[in-house]
Amino acid sequence: MQVAVFSTKSYDREFLIKASADTEIHYDFFEERLTERTVILARDFPAVCCFVNDELSASVIAAISSGGARMIALRCAGFNNCNLQSAAEHGVKVARVPAYSPYAVAEHTVGLILTLNRKYHKAYNRVREGNFALHGMLGFDLHGKTVGVVGTGKIGQIAASILQGFGCRVLAFDVHENPECVAAGIEYVELDRLFAESDVVTLHCPLLPSTKHLINKQSIAKMKPGVMLINTSRGGLVDAKATIEGLKTGQIGYVGLDVYEEEADLFFEDRSELVIKDDVFSRLLTFPNVLITGHQAFFTRNALEAISQITTENLRQFDQGEKLTNEVVAG
Repeated sequence: MQVAVFSTKSYDREFLIKASADTEIHYDFFEERLTERTVILARDFPAVCCFVNDELSASVIAAISSGGARMIALRCAGFNNCNLQSAAEHGVKVARVPAYSPYAVAEHTVGLILTLNRKYHKAYNRVREGNFALHGMLGFDLHGKTVGVVGTGKIGQIAASILQGFGCRVLAFDVHENPECVAAGIEYVELDRLFAESDVVTLHCPLLPSTKHLINKQSIAKMKPGVMLINTSRGGLVDAKATIEGLKTGQIGYVGLDVYEEEADLFFEDRSELVIKDDVFSRLLTFPNVLITGHQAFFTRNALEAISQITTENLRQFDQGEKLTNEVVAG
């Protein structure tokens, strides 16, 4: 079966080709994002493979369906960019990669916390320039601090466990309590209490209508002054404009982001020679206490191997008419 793969980089090709070596799945790679403009590239393919910033709106799904596709393989865990209702109406199956390397994202989360606190990125540049002064480098002991983990699926659970290892008190909020977190001594509390008591708030929940802009003007006001806010989950969880206001007043003391709500036209490309037209993103970059990475929390060899293997297996199951283990359907 031939599969059209969108938003591909050299590393996608490497790992997907390796994963499909002993299968009947054959990939055709396109560097372009899947959009209404590029959907013509999917014509005559029985399946398409997409990433986090590909557009899977109702109109795009209708177009790939009319072109012959009956399967969308998401090589990511999130599916908020996919109109599942439209997929169902057009008879297009959708499968995702529910878990690849939760350790990768959890470890990156803690890396953002440590870097913002101890300013490793600034220290690296200073020392290379022969500047060994410590002014402006003051941090705090993470030991004894309270960290609020919003969302305790596998990634949130692992992040919480790592932070416990640093000697942090960990509070958690989730609509479903994770028994492993409870057994580890993590205390589940209401969201308002988590905001009020946490020195660090880290987000690990999916983007749903109920969680969109979970971090907003009202929720920021409930947090401890000088709170550290970390988001390695979905950009839409954070209202960036409200976050900027929180930074300006000092209500937010640090921000670490690996995702951004309007990242589709920014991340995964070299834009160093271009003017960034997103004024909100540009404003965030001006703050010395903001650290942004370009959606790289997942980016480890372990994760890419798992993503490629599971994606290929999802496509194999579809090609063979088997039940899709990782199918997602409209709720």
